Amino acid sequence: MTETLKLPTRMTAIAITEPGGPRMLKPEKRDVPIPTPGEILIRVRAAGVNRPDVAQRKGAYPPPPGASDLPGLEVSGEVAAVGEGVSRWRVGDAVCALTPGGGYAEYAKVHESNALPLPAGFTFTEAAALPETFFTVWHNVFERGALKKGESFLVHGGSSGIGTTAIQLASAFGAYVLTTAGSDEKCAACLSLGADRAINYRREDFVAVTKEATGGRGADLILDMVGGDYVARNYDAAAVDGRIVQIATQAGAVASADFAKLMVKRLIHTGSTLRPRTVEFKGAVAAALEAQVWPLLADRRIAPVMDMIFPFREAWRAHERMEEGEHIGKIVLDVA
Repeated sequence: MTETLKLPTRMTAIAITEPGGPRMLKPEKRDVPIPTPGEILIRVRAAGVNRPDVAQRKGAYPPPPGASDLPGLEVSGEVAAVGEGVSRWRVGDAVCALTPGGGYAEYAKVHESNALPLPAGFTFTEAAALPETFFTVWHNVFERGALKKGESFLVHGGSSGIGTTAIQLASAFGAYVLTTAGSDEKCAACLSLGADRAINYRREDFVAVTKEATGGRGADLILDMVGGDYVARNYDAAAVDGRIVQIATQAGAVASADFAKLMVKRLIHTGSTLRPRTVEFKGAVAAALEAQVWPLLADRRIAPVMDMIFPFREAWRAHERMEEGEHIGKIVLDVA
C-alpha cells in the first residue's frame, strides 16, 4: 500500500451463517481486507440492501470467483487505504462504490474505477443507495436498451430501488414513462417521481393500459425484473421494433412465449447481470454515470428514494423488510 491510515486488523461484518431466512445474518469478526494494486479500502459508513443479497442469503446467488462471501453490493464511506498504482483517490476522500460482495462490513475493498465521489450535499446513507441501482439502470436502460428522448418506456416494479431510479432517469432524459406497481400508494409514489402513467397491476392489465397510453403503439422499451408470465405479456405490450431488457426473474426463469410475435414485431429481447461483469466494464459504466448522471444528483434533479435505514447489526430486519415487499425505494444499513 502506498497510502494508509492506522487501521485495525479486525472488523465486524454481517455474515451468512448458513443458507436460510433473515436470522441467518449475524455479526462476526473478520480480518480487515488489504487492498491489492489498483484497489482502495473503504471505511464503510453505510451499505445498500438489494434483492441479490436476499438471494445470496438463501443460497441461490453465490458470489463470483474471488469475491468476498459477505453480502453487500454497494457502500459509501471514506477511503481508508489505497493500493499500489491508485491515482485518483486519496485517504479521506468520501466515495460510494459498487462492490462484487463484502459490503456488509466495516471495511470493504474495491477497484478504484468502480468508486465514485459522493454527490454534493449527499449523506453517506443516501450515497449508499446509489451504485447498484444506478449502474444497473444506466447500462440496461440507456446502453443496452438504447432509450432515446421521446420514446415510451415501461418499467415493471416501479416502487423498487431499480424502479424508482429508472423512472427518474428516464423522465429526466425525456422519455414517456409507464410503470407497474402493486398498490395505489406505490402508484402515487411513482407518479410523484415523474412517471406519466402508473399501473396498479392488481386491478389493471398493463398490456391494455400501455397500448391505450401510447395510442395503440406499445412501449419502445420495457425493463423487466419479473419474468414468468410477464415475458409473453411484454411481447404483447411492446411496440414494433421494441426492446425488452430482462434483469431478473422474480416470478420464474422459465416461461412460454409466442416467438411469432417476436419475429412479426421485430423485437429485441436481451438481458444482463451486473455482479459477474469485469472491473473494466463496471469502470466504464461508472465513468458514464459521473459524466451524465452525477450532475443531476448534485442539482437534486434526481435523488434516491429512501425507504428505511436499519442499524448495521440488525441487517436481518432490513432483509425482512425487503421480503415483505412493502418498501418504496431503497433500504440501507447504517454502519457508522
